[in-house]
Amino acid sequence: MNAVISNPSERRLVLASGRAHPELADAVAAGLDIDLLPTTAYTFANGELYVRFGESVRGADCFVLQSHAAPINEAIMEQLIMVDALKRASAKRITAILPCYGYARQDKKHRGREPISARLIADLFKTAGANRIMAVDLHTSQIQGFFDGPVDHLWAMPLLAAYVRTRVAPSNLTIVSPDAGRVRLADQWSDHMGAPLAIIHKRRDPSVPNQVKVHELVGEVEGRTCVLVDDMIDTGGTIVQAAEALFDNGAKDVLVASTHGLLSGPAVDRLRDSGISEVVVTDTLPIDDDKKFDKLTVLSIAPLIARAVREVFDDGSVTSLFAGNV
Repeated sequence: MNAVISNPSERRLVLASGRAHPELADAVAAGLDIDLLPTTAYTFANGELYVRFGESVRGADCFVLQSHAAPINEAIMEQLIMVDALKRASAKRITAILPCYGYARQDKKHRGREPISARLIADLFKTAGANRIMAVDLHTSQIQGFFDGPVDHLWAMPLLAAYVRTRVAPSNLTIVSPDAGRVRLADQWSDHMGAPLAIIHKRRDPSVPNQVKVHELVGEVEGRTCVLVDDMIDTGGTIVQAAEALFDNGAKDVLVASTHGLLSGPAVDRLRDSGISEVVVTDTLPIDDDKKFDKLTVLSIAPLIARAVREVFDDGSVTSLFAGNV
């Protein structure tokens, strides 16, 4: 296997990776049947980052994969530096692959004097030299419009739904949105699974992050198996409170399906100690051993990313990968 398709008469595909999630990068490279671009990367004593690539990328179609995992600011900065290095090394086209888009929750101003950080991230990648962005399950679809160039918005729902079908009888299944912001996602799940939809209404105090209060449930869940769907699980507060509301309303069982498993702070303890029977996430972010627990199932997102990279490189259609994104 070669890091670069070396026939001079052919276009060259290069896959580079930051240090945030090497396991995912290796899996994507294996799916493409190539090696990762040799890269030297280290951190100076004062925290500055250094990156240098070990092979020529002149004229190549380069894909730079970096999960925006904790420490998130370091992961983002490393990817920006990699993009800049590729641009200055005369890469023909640069695609930044963001399995989990950092700062995606800050996509609008809730109150005065707040930033729109998701737009800032897009601007930074454009300035660094990225021609294209590829991301999995953006927090809101409007973020696609923040980047001045093509954005491939990949969806993990088909992967997650296929797994859920192996665990739950469709005839007794209800798809549940944990809040009003995820209703569109839950509706797509409902259509995809052929299952009824329920919605939990909550109110969040904008001055206190990561704290929610469940208010009421819309939909029928009594005696049914419920699948709570969300794009990310951070501290687990929203999901656990939503599960409690479902059990209070007679739900027989509750599963959780989410793309990004941030699992910050008390998340593992909350989920492990809850009545939730299983938590299903993808590996868009690395999940360290101390975040793993018996109820957790992690699915590989690498095949989806590898297929998308191949379609982009071959100038094919990525639309077939956007299942449900309509």
